[in-house]
Amino acid sequence: MTGLLICVLIPSLAQPAPAAFTSGIARIDTLAGTYDVILRPDTIAPEWWAGAPSVLRDEDGTFWLACRMRRGDGERGRRGYEIRILKSADGVRFEKILSIPQEAAGVPGFERPALARDPGTGQYALFGCAPWQDGPWRIIRFADADRPDRFDPASARPVIGPIPAERDRDTLPEEYKDPVVFHDGSRWHCWVIGYARRNERIFHFVSEDGWSWKPVGDPRLSILPLAGWHDFFVRPSSVIPVGIGWLFFYEGSCSAWPDPVYNILTGAAFTFDLARYQDLTPEQPLLGSATPGAFHTWRYSSWLQVGNELWAYAEVACADGTHEIRRFRFPFTF
Repeated sequence: MTGLLICVLIPSLAQPAPAAFTSGIARIDTLAGTYDVILRPDTIAPEWWAGAPSVLRDEDGTFWLACRMRRGDGERGRRGYEIRILKSADGVRFEKILSIPQEAAGVPGFERPALARDPGTGQYALFGCAPWQDGPWRIIRFADADRPDRFDPASARPVIGPIPAERDRDTLPEEYKDPVVFHDGSRWHCWVIGYARRNERIFHFVSEDGWSWKPVGDPRLSILPLAGWHDFFVRPSSVIPVGIGWLFFYEGSCSAWPDPVYNILTGAAFTFDLARYQDLTPEQPLLGSATPGAFHTWRYSSWLQVGNELWAYAEVACADGTHEIRRFRFPFTF
């Protein structure tokens, strides 16, 4: 059933992926070769990255994009120096409308933000993640605003953090990063990277108000396993409703790949109930960079439906060692 769904819903994504491997990494060029560049890093040099986009579209058609800007030097894991908010009328040409530097938020660094809209109030919500007060990484939320250019950088506070263990040598995550936030019409959902026993896996939380969260199911269990091509890391990317269920895009890496911490590619799963997930790409990734340098990275994708297409905004590796945000378009029917 799920295999049929992805063929019917996204014909271009159902193309068989090439079997060729370069340095042990799948090259998925046919799906990711046509794109628009949305944002380049501030410095064009290796390991300076613009990425981790989160995109939403208003009822008037305006596109809003939140992303993480990363420097190429400094302590690894704390190089994200800014959450940047951008605005666009067409989804391609974006202008910067707000900068939230790490210093203004009182944190040592950022990773992926998540931009959402509260259906009850109509206000905008901005989530992020950071080492809170020099402790573990936590999911943070800024005070809501009536426009995305009015978030208060100093208003952030943690909303999801480590869960106390109930037994010795438990496998609960020690910290959480990279929120993917979605409101299903009745309650909030947040999928996160949970860092447990030095591995990154996917964990799911729900909330009535977006401030107080509780885990879905056993908080020790990832919703997708470390297996197949994502046996090193598996991480959440984006969720999109498709009639009778939801497409769940995830990302991961393989232990056999060079530098699997950063060589992150993208796959897809399907869920009828946001509780059980069927991996649609268990054998190899769905999407990777068509312009690889040191990495084949295609990650942090944010998907939305625009007319009869799915648009994906993703952080993608370039041949010069930078990462940039690109937009991809896929036919969408169901």
